[in-house]
Amino acid sequence: MMHPDLMKRFDLTGRSALVTGGAQGIGLEIARTLRMAGASLTLADLDLDTARKAAAGVGPDVDAFHCDVADPQSVRDLAASIGPCPDILVNNAGVPGKTRDTSDDDWRFVISVNLDGVFNCCSTIGTAMAERGSGNIVNIGSICGSIVAKLQSDPAYNASKAGVHMLTKSYACKWAKSGVRVNAVAPGYVATKMTNDSNDNISTWAELTPIGRLGRTEEIANAVQFLASDASSYVTGTVLPVDGGYTIW
Repeated sequence: MMHPDLMKRFDLTGRSALVTGGAQGIGLEIARTLRMAGASLTLADLDLDTARKAAAGVGPDVDAFHCDVADPQSVRDLAASIGPCPDILVNNAGVPGKTRDTSDDDWRFVISVNLDGVFNCCSTIGTAMAERGSGNIVNIGSICGSIVAKLQSDPAYNASKAGVHMLTKSYACKWAKSGVRVNAVAPGYVATKMTNDSNDNISTWAELTPIGRLGRTEEIANAVQFLASDASSYVTGTVLPVDGGYTIW
């Protein structure tokens, strides 16, 4: 049996968490994991109906709110609606890249959600954490923020995730002495609906991964829970790849 003192390092009881893009996929699994670790939970998503259904599935005391992370005012409205600043913020909301040539509109849309969205949430909620003197932010980046993965060379998506990684490091430095830690998880290829929609590439991605398979959503969520807990109390500004070894080739 695990020693109780060790378990406490991973325990989130008494802490509040906000997960953006928490209605499905990796975001929903992160929400489930943080709730199992004891955190009180709020989901924010562009699709409020789906978020409410997801929240009900996670637990009867889980709240759900609408938020368009690309809109700074929508993020400010969310912060006002949830009341006290959360202890943990997981910036998970994002959109996939395009398989076709990137148009002006494609570029602006992907950057506005994936990169501006993280900035908007950090600017509003992270600043409030820093003013309070405590907080923990985990951003969801991607291996595509550091490499151009085979069959996924979309410049907008890759640039947006590289930007997320640098925002993570910048805010970690900015708020390190304010009691706020900022880290990121960089998933590799994970079995989600979004990935399954690209099923022609799944066998190639699995072959290119040293472990030989796609990741599971709970494997990403476990890394987030570690970074959100006291077990990682001396970790800030880190981008943690959770990719089955994809980026070590």
